[in-house]
Amino acid sequence: MHTRDTRRARRAARAALLSVPLSLALAPVLSSGPAAAYEPLVEKQSVTIPVFTTQGGETIPEMTLGWESYGTLNAARDNVILITHFFSGTSHAAGRYAADDAAPGYWDSIIGAGKPIDTDRFFVIAVDTPVNLGVHNPTVITTGPATLHPETGAPWGMDFPILTIRDFVETQKALLDQLGISRLHAVMGASMGSLQAYEWAATYPDKVERVIPVIGSGWADGDLIAWLNIWGAPIRLDPDWNGGDYYAGTPPLRGLAEALKLVTLHAQHPEWSNGVFGRAWADEGRDPADGFDHLFQIEAALDSAGAARAATSDANHFLYLCKANQLFYAGHGGGLYDGLLAIEAPVLLIHTDEDLIFPGDAVRETGAIIKSDGTPVEIVELQGTRGHLDGVVSIAQAGAAIRAFLAR
Repeated sequence: MHTRDTRRARRAARAALLSVPLSLALAPVLSSGPAAAYEPLVEKQSVTIPVFTTQGGETIPEMTLGWESYGTLNAARDNVILITHFFSGTSHAAGRYAADDAAPGYWDSIIGAGKPIDTDRFFVIAVDTPVNLGVHNPTVITTGPATLHPETGAPWGMDFPILTIRDFVETQKALLDQLGISRLHAVMGASMGSLQAYEWAATYPDKVERVIPVIGSGWADGDLIAWLNIWGAPIRLDPDWNGGDYYAGTPPLRGLAEALKLVTLHAQHPEWSNGVFGRAWADEGRDPADGFDHLFQIEAALDSAGAARAATSDANHFLYLCKANQLFYAGHGGGLYDGLLAIEAPVLLIHTDEDLIFPGDAVRETGAIIKSDGTPVEIVELQGTRGHLDGVVSIAQAGAAIRAFLAR
């Protein structure tokens, strides 16, 4: 059981767990094109909205967000594809910031010259959301509870207004307005990014020509609302959280790490955890039956992943993201399905039946509702053992479908 090969496999598995985006936490069938990372090197930029008014009517002065782009905006400004990111994601969808970066952006396999989202043809934009989880990551620019309030000089904390997915969309629209972009060739995003894609198409049907939601349905159902509550529970139970007032003291890193462990495992599928780890011990000679500090490999891997990500994340930001996802249904404000019925742009739905966060039935029902009034809908099912995470690491399987959809 405890051979040199097993130890090597354990180290590789832990490294793989830490290298993939957390919250999507996904074996290729269709080629996505060249494997090389997007070139040239990516430059992070920022946009500031002087006064942002939320859907709840509250104001946030100096909403500043990071963004990056790939490709060239044409003279007509009509070759734009917006990439909206997932729960623990950032605007870093492709390429590298430096030549020696360990890995490129999360969807680099489909974004770049000659790839399905061809940067020789399209200008691709990705934007950090407000309340971005990775607020302590030096490559993330975001405004949220951990940000200093410009009037008080202290962190906002839980006084920061509650935001919705629609609010995220409005910050993106503000950037596009500043760039003089009034129409999108397509909006595409995974998981929480798919919610933003639906919202774009439902709210601005005259501005979106195509929409590609990946691993996400058109509303947060009761099961997802409950899971989001469970995800956040370890933070709220950590005494260091202190009702969200911890910026002058010790942050609730233990609770945050446990929350991130929950998300990591939920975004996977038992085929992955059983296939990679099974019942193997974390350390030779330390039988889990002999003590509570003797762990199985899967426990140690999740502990390591949670702690590593907690170091660049913020607990309040995590909770605000949970709330935004709980509140979501497309076109929020009307009936539950009204927003989906308002979508007029052709839709390419990409999902996996192994998804434990947005199950296949919910995605297919979303597609059926959108299609019910004549809107064209195509569905591509990914194959893999990673569950929800297949929407990131296995997206190349849908490469041919994405290329054809964008070309129509």
